[in-house]
Amino acid sequence: MSWQPLRARIRWSTGCTCWRKMKISSIWMRGVLQMAAEKAGWGKPLAAEHYHGIACFGCFSSYMAEVVEISMENAQPRVHRVVGVIDCGQVINPAILEQQIQGGVIYALANALRAKITIDKGRVVQGNFDDYEPIRMNEAPVVEAYFVQSTEVPTGAGEPPVPPLASALCNAVFAATKKRVRVLPVVS
Repeated sequence: MSWQPLRARIRWSTGCTCWRKMKISSIWMRGVLQMAAEKAGWGKPLAAEHYHGIACFGCFSSYMAEVVEISMENAQPRVHRVVGVIDCGQVINPAILEQQIQGGVIYALANALRAKITIDKGRVVQGNFDDYEPIRMNEAPVVEAYFVQSTEVPTGAGEPPVPPLASALCNAVFAATKKRVRVLPVVS
């Protein structure tokens, strides 16, 4: 039987669990997973040598799912597209929420792919963008941001785009290579 990442995550998101005093609703988590999969075309044929990875996370009473589409170039992942879906209650300003998701994805992508902070003799080695390399505009993937229409109380939208990105990226790398990524950053 082949591994079905989307089905597994939907199956795991049954019931209600608590994490750091936050009650996580399986219904809302399932909703963002299914919407992200639909918007990304999960299960439909991709361009040749392109692969999907999916992940989800709940924090600040919000739910976020992301699908990452990659290809492998010289044994390194090249991210082409990220689809992010958030359920953060009633959306007050859709344009700002879209930009927040895009910014969070790019920030998380830099950390997952190559950025790291090292300490030497009790001091941080990286001091500027020449030695802590962000994603440059010519490297940035297409980021599609969607949100669940809701009349619930607005919840957090700043941090939720960041945590699931690395997992979705690593799941895409696994889909491409059949090897699990266990250490970040992915690019050495």
